[in-house]
Amino acid sequence: MGVAIIKENQAQSKMDFRNLTIKIIFLSQTTIGILGNFSLIIYYVVYYIVHTLKPTDLILMHLVTSNALMVLSTGVLHTMAAFGLTHLLNDLGCRLILYIQRVGRSISIGSTCLLSIFQAIIISHRESCYKGQKVKSAKYVGYSLSLLWVLHIFINFILFVDIFIKRNRDNMTRDRDFKYCYIVGQNEFSDLLYVALVVCPEILFSVLITYSSGSMIGILYRHKQRVQHIRSLHVSSRNSPEWRATQNILVLVSTFLGFYTLSSILQGCIALLNNPNWWLLNINRLTSMCFPTFAPFVLMSHYSFMPKLSLTWIRNKTS
Repeated sequence: MGVAIIKENQAQSKMDFRNLTIKIIFLSQTTIGILGNFSLIIYYVVYYIVHTLKPTDLILMHLVTSNALMVLSTGVLHTMAAFGLTHLLNDLGCRLILYIQRVGRSISIGSTCLLSIFQAIIISHRESCYKGQKVKSAKYVGYSLSLLWVLHIFINFILFVDIFIKRNRDNMTRDRDFKYCYIVGQNEFSDLLYVALVVCPEILFSVLITYSSGSMIGILYRHKQRVQHIRSLHVSSRNSPEWRATQNILVLVSTFLGFYTLSSILQGCIALLNNPNWWLLNINRLTSMCFPTFAPFVLMSHYSFMPKLSLTWIRNKTS
């Protein structure tokens, strides 16, 4: 009897330690994500007051904004659920939060794809782009970003289709419990629409990101091979802004592909398992938030944001 009680106490202690650990991790990840993304949003707002954003900076601003949406709509609620604040929202509120998550995720993937493709075009047509097509490229980037937002804002409204067709319960799939909220039944038709209109384009975006990143790596490698015997040209090219930007973007895109691939694998495992364990569920939640959380710090480490922000502030004060 005494041995059984001791074992039970040990098991309870392990469970308490496990729960405390996941609480600290969720809280830390969410806090870091909020600070990082909103620091960059403030930077872009302040910088935009004085300067016109370059196409690359414009894409990064939208990427950071979408990441901030994901951190607020996902990270905060996962943290609250970890601390025991579960099922705070009704069915409609839960769908609204999930809608914001999906829009943020779609814009994040789309912006990353646009960033990698745009930079691949820039370095493959370096001279023509930098002589006479800066304004055109910026205009096309702005149109593309606007189209990306409009499309995904409307496409993800399929999440609310179930509300209007709940009378027919025969086609309803299982209910979904997100811990922080609960969705009552989803229609098979809306699930198919989501796969066709959201999941398939995300896969296509990932393929385009991989292809454009491979193209940039190939261009950089050929360029290095071409100028490696000419020291002065090699140094000049290595220090040129477009080549540094390309290397920085490759780091960001590689980070995205790594976390996105890992998250997709984990989500696939969860979908295949009838009863996924506690660790798999929480690791998947943490992994899905890794890119939105750490992307701002990848950008900060490869771009001199703070000196530029300080110069902008000084110019505002002296003008």
